[in-house]
Amino acid sequence: MLCYKEDRRTLTLVSLYFTLTILAWLYFPESWLLRVPIIIVLSLLSFLCAVTVHNTIHHPIFKTKALNKIYQVILSFTYGHAVSAYVAGHNFSHHHYAQESKDRIRTTQLRFKWNFLNQLLFFFVIAPGIMKDENIFAKRMFKERPRWFWQYVLEMVIVLGIKFSLLIINPPLAIMLLFIPHLYSAWGIVGTNYWQHDGCDKDDPNNHSRNFVGGFINYIAFNNGFHAAHHDAPHLHWSLLPAYHKEHIAPKTHPNLCQKNLFTYLWKTCIYPAKRLDYLGKPVVLSKMDYEDWVEVAEIDKHSNQLGVES
Repeated sequence: MLCYKEDRRTLTLVSLYFTLTILAWLYFPESWLLRVPIIIVLSLLSFLCAVTVHNTIHHPIFKTKALNKIYQVILSFTYGHAVSAYVAGHNFSHHHYAQESKDRIRTTQLRFKWNFLNQLLFFFVIAPGIMKDENIFAKRMFKERPRWFWQYVLEMVIVLGIKFSLLIINPPLAIMLLFIPHLYSAWGIVGTNYWQHDGCDKDDPNNHSRNFVGGFINYIAFNNGFHAAHHDAPHLHWSLLPAYHKEHIAPKTHPNLCQKNLFTYLWKTCIYPAKRLDYLGKPVVLSKMDYEDWVEVAEIDKHSNQLGVES
């Protein structure tokens, strides 16, 4: 049923998330010494599931559309929002116009002097624009691609309906086991864009993205550290990214854009000395805050292979 056998690991992660969430809901302990670790684990698992959302929207994992449509509904529960929504801001805005004025998640929108705040608050600054574009994009798709629209609506209605029903049934549990992990997941997956692109050269065919090539981070995050490879070949299955990186990216990319350790990089850029530098070690030059609409000019028919399950 799977296009690539490697997605057995994807399904294992998703199954683990649901298993632990259900067990936590049924047997949530009274002690905060146990509650806090459970919330942290669920938040991390929800974030990793959001990584698989990203992978799935580029390359659906099953061979049949019916299974992929069902899977997108299920997967939407792991990070609390419709999987189909990822198509708009990510596939059509970011991938087509990375770091340009039509990129809703370009990093130059954050302008705090302390770089830690740029990383920390990236999601909260960017989210309103993403949501605005998502709604406009959905209205356009209602007219042009109704099947995509109704899949999007199905995911939204079922996921949000059940989440808020659980919030009514047991507000404290719902907040701790669903809303907090899902917020962390959204914060994390949107925030990856900051350290993947800030200080890179959007106009350079080889130095437009920052890569993290460590084995551990790529194992748990399904090779998403090979970000330049993903931008070069967004429909390439995640299991093929290391080979693509080795052949096409590493030989031509500046060494500073192939970092071995994500956490060391984040410490240096966000904690100490926390200087906002480009990949050449120079202060990042911030462009104007101008924003150009991308939804109206998006060529849906030309790029219909970027519509997730409806590709």
